[in-house]
Amino acid sequence: MASPSCLTTCNYKFKVFSSFHGPDVRKTLLSHLREQFNLKGITMFNDNKIKRGEELDPSLKEAIRESKIWIVILSKKYASSSWCLDELVEILERKNAMKQIVMTVFYGVEPSDVRKHTGEFGIAFNETCARKTDEERQKWSKALTDVSNIAGEDFKNWDNEANMIKKIASDVSDKLNATPSIDFVDMVGIEAHLQKMLSLLHLDNKDEAMMVGISGPAGIGKTTIARALQSLLSGRFQLTCFVDNIRGSCHSGLDDYGMQLRLQEDLLSKLFNQDCTRISHLGVLQQRLSDLRVLVILDDVDDLKQLEALANEATWFGSGSRIVVTTENRELLQQHGINNTYHVGFPSDVEALGILCRYAFKQSSPPHGFEELAEIVTHRCGRLPLGLRVVGSSLRGKNEDEWKKVMRKLETVLNRSIEEVLRVGYESLDEDEQTLFLHIAVFFNYEDGDLVTTMFADSDLNVKSSLEILFNRSLIEISTYRETIEMHKLLQQMGRRAIQKQESWKRRILIDAQEICDVLENDTGTRRVVHKRRYNGNERMDIPEDMEFPLRLRLLHWEEYPSKSLPPTFHPQYLIKLDMPHSKLEKLWEGIQPLANLKEMRLSGSRHLKELPDLSNATNLETLVLSYCESLVKLPSSISNLPRIETLWMNSCTKLEVIPTNWNSAYLSSVKISGTNITTFDISVTLWYLRSYFAISLRHNGKLKTLTQLPTNIRALDLSYSGIERISSCCIKGLYMLRDLTLCCCRNLTSLPELPRSLQFLDASNCESLETIYCPSSTLDMQLNFTNCFKLGQQARRDIIQLQTLDRFQHGSSYLPGSEMPRELDHRAKGNTLIFPISAFSYFSVCLVIAPNQETGEYDDPYVFCRRIRKGYLYPIQKIQVCRIPSTCRTEHLFTFHSHLLGQHGYLEVTGEIELEFSSQSQDFDIIKCGAQILTYESDEEDDNDDCIPVRRSESESEEVLDDEEGYTYGN
Repeated sequence: MASPSCLTTCNYKFKVFSSFHGPDVRKTLLSHLREQFNLKGITMFNDNKIKRGEELDPSLKEAIRESKIWIVILSKKYASSSWCLDELVEILERKNAMKQIVMTVFYGVEPSDVRKHTGEFGIAFNETCARKTDEERQKWSKALTDVSNIAGEDFKNWDNEANMIKKIASDVSDKLNATPSIDFVDMVGIEAHLQKMLSLLHLDNKDEAMMVGISGPAGIGKTTIARALQSLLSGRFQLTCFVDNIRGSCHSGLDDYGMQLRLQEDLLSKLFNQDCTRISHLGVLQQRLSDLRVLVILDDVDDLKQLEALANEATWFGSGSRIVVTTENRELLQQHGINNTYHVGFPSDVEALGILCRYAFKQSSPPHGFEELAEIVTHRCGRLPLGLRVVGSSLRGKNEDEWKKVMRKLETVLNRSIEEVLRVGYESLDEDEQTLFLHIAVFFNYEDGDLVTTMFADSDLNVKSSLEILFNRSLIEISTYRETIEMHKLLQQMGRRAIQKQESWKRRILIDAQEICDVLENDTGTRRVVHKRRYNGNERMDIPEDMEFPLRLRLLHWEEYPSKSLPPTFHPQYLIKLDMPHSKLEKLWEGIQPLANLKEMRLSGSRHLKELPDLSNATNLETLVLSYCESLVKLPSSISNLPRIETLWMNSCTKLEVIPTNWNSAYLSSVKISGTNITTFDISVTLWYLRSYFAISLRHNGKLKTLTQLPTNIRALDLSYSGIERISSCCIKGLYMLRDLTLCCCRNLTSLPELPRSLQFLDASNCESLETIYCPSSTLDMQLNFTNCFKLGQQARRDIIQLQTLDRFQHGSSYLPGSEMPRELDHRAKGNTLIFPISAFSYFSVCLVIAPNQETGEYDDPYVFCRRIRKGYLYPIQKIQVCRIPSTCRTEHLFTFHSHLLGQHGYLEVTGEIELEFSSQSQDFDIIKCGAQILTYESDEEDDNDDCIPVRRSESESEEVLDDEEGYTYGN
């Protein structure tokens, strides 16, 4: 039997186990690895020279520890060597501890024989164990079971050994391509970035050169990704170089030809590692590189001329070459014809926290006592990697008080190092683009583009073109929903700093309270905007009685406006947006004003506001926000005739008693009237066309008793915590577009009428008086929540359970008090584990009896997890996060759901036995019982699964369960 061997390369080590047929496999694999990676000096360490004793040799343990990938070749005689078995145990321990990669080859042995220790493999294993302790046997047995569950190659599935080994070598290449070098191994999220880049680079295509772009905002990590990519791939190219400091080279004082020569000289110097390379003409670069396979990184390109000088055509470089360009300007890549691009997005909250902790604590998570502080700092850095790195480094070694000091400072002061990086992109803009950038930073972040365009309607500024430039240069993002403009918070701070650095006489935007007062008092300048924030360091403002606002005022944003009304001379005819939260206003103005340009009116938190003016002329008003206007008693009838009103929010208007009933808006989509004093809600909408979404919220209206009429196109209705006692059938049944109905804690509600068939989500949790319901007779994916509805009658309970076990029930779930499993279930078990056979393409519903262990709070619902085990298949074990369980459950509840929650399609394509093991997140509840009902979907159209109709099969009708152990490999 041949001994195990270790293949060592310049940067990676491969552990290869071989026995019996192994020498040929090992040598062939070594040859293909050398060819695959084009590596020189590959050596083979043969551990046959190591003296074998009771324990593994230290040098062999070190080889195992340093390896990045192990390839285990399992043959029939493999288990005859206790040395091999000990090595396997060591490898799997390192795999679990260090997340390294293990690959398997089943060479003349069945995976099931390895796992079950049967056949010739089992005989060899038993002979080896005969002279060993039970502890050693158990240790080896577990290792063999674990390694058999790792996806690998089975020799019997291949025509010849050479083809299999070529495939293994290719797989090793792919896995190494996804592994960053040691210099970048601690960088959070770098592997995901590299995977995306590798998919764009198409390294297997060696017949042509390609260009690939990396775009994204300043500080997002483009350069870091490019450097990690170079470090990862440098061994696969004949030459490689990283050309940095390209930005601004077009403005170096040279003419275009001289600039191009200088750039090409720099590139050639770095590629050939020569100082001060000089060339006489621009054709030299192509002459020298057209036959070489090179990797070139062009970092921080900001001008098309730079690309034309350094990589005008991919054909300048040899076959298989890759040119990677990083830039903040995605339009530049498009102009140069680079279509394979990766736009780097912001890290997730978890990744951002990890980046901060890596620099602040040199670990991936915050230590005890710093958890909340670290999360706040991460949020205030806006998840920008540059900010997280700079701020994290500055906090290293500091105590909690010092963290809090820095945390407060981050609200208003931008770190100088961060500002210097972010300011570069701003300073590269033309004057008009800088103007728009500053306006967005101060006024228009998270506003829609139409509002910005309207603001500059009579100026010379081309808003559409300037927005496109800001977007292409990664200074803003434009969301798909209503084309909302979004600017990163650190860029906002940089913009405000840029305004403060301007000469006072040049400023077009005022953000200082005293400057605003000076302008209003002295009427200096012709500025069109006035902006006073609530928390800008100067909280008190005294306004003279004779103060006048600018005549052509378009935007008025003033937090905590101190007067009872706007001045009599206030002229709103040009006003587009009025935003005055937390003001002391009692009224706005007298009479009817010309308001044709007004699109938004926001007065939330104006607790003294007693009345609204007549808004008949506000024909373009889209948004009216009056939340927490606690002195407002009624709304003027004129608002019901606003033809373009979309959003009406009146949360916590505690004295509000009267609202108009008949609305003539064709655009109304969001109505929130919570915490008011209304007793009856009766509203109809004259529709010109149907909005895609229309929601009404009447939460916390304690005096609301009845609903009589609702708009027929409503999609979501929220009555939570209201005093509702009755919902009329005619009011709710005809809502043919209603999908979400939320009735949480409606403690006076005793019955539900027949619900529309369109309903998909019903939350009636904690409706303590609810006794009767009338569920729709046909629905495919309704989610029902009747948590703590203990007064539900027997018929209501049967209807809910029957709905959840109907054959057409596909995507939904339900919660219901109780501990008795539905009789429709085919399979049942006590405890949290259920094993049952299924046929190919079968669906099934699952029912759990859940008992709470503790109350975790209303907003901290725990998750149900499920380990799905499919024996005999690739990736047999999958842990799935099913969904949340209401934390307010006070007793045992039935939780029923469909198999769609356990996978993408809800079915398995194979026949066999399935094992489901359910658990809670943090021991928040126990699984007392579990059960399942099999549903098989049949279709008249063989290839059209969308029209499948589920048919319930009994046990006797189920197809025979086949033995699927043979011929499959296993994965984890």
